[in-house]
Amino acid sequence: MSSPNLIFKITPKTDWEAALDSGVYEGAPIDLQDGFIHFSSAEQVAETAAKHFANKTDLLLVAVDAGMLGADLKWEVSRGGALFPHLYSNLSLDSVEWSRPMPLSDQGLHIVPLDPA
Repeated sequence: MSSPNLIFKITPKTDWEAALDSGVYEGAPIDLQDGFIHFSSAEQVAETAAKHFANKTDLLLVAVDAGMLGADLKWEVSRGGALFPHLYSNLSLDSVEWSRPMPLSDQGLHIVPLDPA
């Protein structure tokens, strides 16, 4: 099972590859618009994928060590009153634990790869 200190970002593979090339992840267009990078807890990832990434292919789930993000990480009320992690800075790749593909199942839902590979 996933470490309780991990938070997760769903991102298109091409966006993540660009971050790896540049050495920093600045966020998706919605993150730039909102002024912070949206993350989910392990319990929130599947719902986030269904709500914001339905039927999208070539996605990655990126696991980030929340403890390495410092004061720029805020847990704020969002969907349904739940607390979601928001990062008010660019994401340093040093805090990334892993990234894994999120393929679609036969039912059209994303497979969320939280368990260790």
